[in-house]
Amino acid sequence: MDYIAILHKESDSDWGVSFPDFPGCITAGSSLEEARHLAGEALALHVRGMVEDGLAVPQPMALDAVARHPDFADGVAVLVSLPQAKPRSVRVNIMLPEPDLQAIDARARAEGVSRSSFLLRAARSALAFQTPAP
Repeated sequence: MDYIAILHKESDSDWGVSFPDFPGCITAGSSLEEARHLAGEALALHVRGMVEDGLAVPQPMALDAVARHPDFADGVAVLVSLPQAKPRSVRVNIMLPEPDLQAIDARARAEGVSRSSFLLRAARSALAFQTPAP
């Protein structure tokens, strides 16, 4: 998901960054590029704190709404991507015929991946080719 960051600069200061969707989430950088980079870190940290506190993460504001807002009129708008949380892995116990398991392990070794990675890739491939029921 992408959020709008507003980069702004006073003549005697670094580039400041704020987020219309997240009041209080701010950072700064000595260059425009540094400020843009630090914006991603600040956003990720802020959202992680919100999630840990059980707060809802807002949907991004429309760019038009931000552009019309007087508080952001003098800034430069950039999109900052919020990294997707890595899903939690869950251990499962399955039963397979031994010859099939041996074939799976041999193929996984040949491809340089773990058994779990091989089975996940095969399952995702099978699920991607499913046709919806009528």
